[in-house]
Amino acid sequence: MFVYCSLEELSPETAWNSGGVSIRGGRGKEGLTQKQLAELTGIAQHHISEMENGKRPIGKETARKLAAALNIDYPVFL
Repeated sequence: MFVYCSLEELSPETAWNSGGVSIRGGRGKEGLTQKQLAELTGIAQHHISEMENGKRPIGKETARKLAAALNIDYPVFL
């Protein structure tokens, strides 16, 4: 039996931090640490941490850098 539920039901954080959840998920998919992602993108590791935790906004240029490193379309981070 399958039970269908929304993404917000599976991960309530997506309701207020979908960009951060996407970064975390993209890193997991690519097998990268925050430090490795920082090295690939030139974005400070503590900024990546803040974005993942919803404490820092993700601008368009940053989204493009993350997208290139994580092989994801950039609008998912905005």
